[in-house]
Amino acid sequence: METRHITRRLAIAGSGLGMAVGAAAGLAGGAMLGAAAAAPAPVVLDGRRRFENKVVLVTGGTSGIGRAAAEAFAAEGGKVAFCGRREALGQEVERGIRAAGGEAFYIRADIRREDDVRRFVESAVTRYGGLHVAFNNAGITLQKPLHSYEVAEFDDILSTNLRGVFLAMKYQIPHMMSAGGQIVVTSSTVATTCRESQSAYVASKAALTGLVRAAALDYVKHGIRVNALLPGTTDTELVRGVAGMMAAPDAVWQIGGAQWAKDNIPTIGRMATAREMAAVALDLAAATHPYLTGASIVVDGAMTLRA
Repeated sequence: METRHITRRLAIAGSGLGMAVGAAAGLAGGAMLGAAAAAPAPVVLDGRRRFENKVVLVTGGTSGIGRAAAEAFAAEGGKVAFCGRREALGQEVERGIRAAGGEAFYIRADIRREDDVRRFVESAVTRYGGLHVAFNNAGITLQKPLHSYEVAEFDDILSTNLRGVFLAMKYQIPHMMSAGGQIVVTSSTVATTCRESQSAYVASKAALTGLVRAAALDYVKHGIRVNALLPGTTDTELVRGVAGMMAAPDAVWQIGGAQWAKDNIPTIGRMATAREMAAVALDLAAATHPYLTGASIVVDGAMTLRA
């Protein structure tokens, strides 16, 4: 049985989207579906500098929501340290942020490895002199029925998605104990509703919401807020990869994705963009919501309200 081991998060059934994209490829020019696709509203950049001189850590910052968040934190004045396993992409993101006038640096780290996580956090704190915000976003998925998992595969999903966040928080929190801080964890809407062939992923993302609640309770008296972001289906490299469409022309992907969204997200009629999810992560990480902690915020265009 074919398996797909892909970084970041899974929010859709790959086979269903793949079928939609495949069907779209047969349309002459894709004009019919392309014209009917709902266009995302622009993410408003109003010049706020909510993270001016704040030190921000982002895990899984080389693509998708993590990359969009690293760019957005830097655009709002944050000093951003981010990690990921793909060095070429990490260096590309770092160059892009610096070229836009932001401050960021990339550290290669595998969040499954305790020494890597410790080094990532300590390097950021040493370089920038503190830690104020952490966006723990990295994760992977493997799509197959539960009985088909090898034990090592199941362990890898839990080690990355759950244990990796634990390790990140373990080394981040001591640097926030004296002055407080904000921690945002990327879970998923599958924490509350799920699809087939996602048992390890669902287990890890549901566990993260429990971890967030427990951590929020442990550290609320220290001024540390911990919240979870539960994204719905987002147009990212991961979703495209799960659909088996990484090599497809962009036009085919856009048409097929639009048709899938029309059929499966009728409430809003489209997938989210990575920048939209990053915008919510920044809202959760901002110091403007001191009473918000231990929450799981669903952002899915009302998709799960129909589940």
